[in-house]
Amino acid sequence: MQPHIDHQASEIPCEGSSRDRVTQPEAGFIYNLPFNDLLFRAHSIHRANFDPNAVQMSRLLSIKTGGCAEDCGYCSQSAHYPTGLKASKLMEVERVLSEAQRAKDGGATRYCMGAAWRSPKDRDMDAIVAMVEGVKALGMETCMTLGMLTPRQSARLADAGLDYYNHNVDTSERFYSEIITTRAFADRLETLDNVREAGIKVCAGGILGMGETAEDRISMLVTLANLPTPPESVPINMLIPIPGSRLANQEPIDPIDFVRTIALARILMPTSHVRLSAGRTDMSDETQALCFFAGANSIFVGETLLTADNPGEDHDATLFRRLGLKAEQLEPAE
Repeated sequence: MQPHIDHQASEIPCEGSSRDRVTQPEAGFIYNLPFNDLLFRAHSIHRANFDPNAVQMSRLLSIKTGGCAEDCGYCSQSAHYPTGLKASKLMEVERVLSEAQRAKDGGATRYCMGAAWRSPKDRDMDAIVAMVEGVKALGMETCMTLGMLTPRQSARLADAGLDYYNHNVDTSERFYSEIITTRAFADRLETLDNVREAGIKVCAGGILGMGETAEDRISMLVTLANLPTPPESVPINMLIPIPGSRLANQEPIDPIDFVRTIALARILMPTSHVRLSAGRTDMSDETQALCFFAGANSIFVGETLLTADNPGEDHDATLFRRLGLKAEQLEPAE
């Protein structure tokens, strides 16, 4: 007998209400629904919680590139692989703020800053705090991804006004050790706990197309949905095979399977922003359109994502016009 799951849009709990934990069989049943039924459920839930034609525009800047001590098999910035990327020092605060102003002028409402570290050193925290405070002063939402954080570092970022911290779980707990050996899955969850305890919103998702099974994708989303508070942002990346990396020759994920994962993320986390992140350069306009219908409502804009290519603003603007989409506006602070 199939598990009974009623996820009609009218019954989606409001943010802050009690939630039942979702199980792997329940989520698997949803994921494997007939495609039209799955998209109908996901879009109904999306429409009940968001403007279905508004997409959050975020910009991502690499503030410290390359030389990372982690061995993530997908990453161009790992020091373990001959990807040809040279390591750089932490970017100057003034340059970061200048780039943030350009992003704001281009319509971005959230500014994300990423450093290729296993974890930040205390000597770097003054500059990181200054970046957060400076971007906040421009009237933008702030997001950082710096690797693992201690409770003390999390508290300091919270005091600076950091809105979001990104720390992806990447994949399922079962498959994790096939991709990364220098950090445990539990380490990822510990940082998410530290960030949440400090009062910072969580941005956490994963990467599809690394050789994982459908059950791994489902398990990853079940883990995120069952956190004490689900992530407010859920980035879903499509693997970009990096020459020299361990996954350089990985076969791409089927686009329909990718859309199914977006839809499941929307159903399991109704009030979260679900972001199409890396890999959009390899997605057709039709695949992206299906993702937006299935509940994706956030993208990164600009020519690059850290070190990877990204569709330029002209392409995104053309696609948005074709689909009748608009940029989501940042709500004024209370």
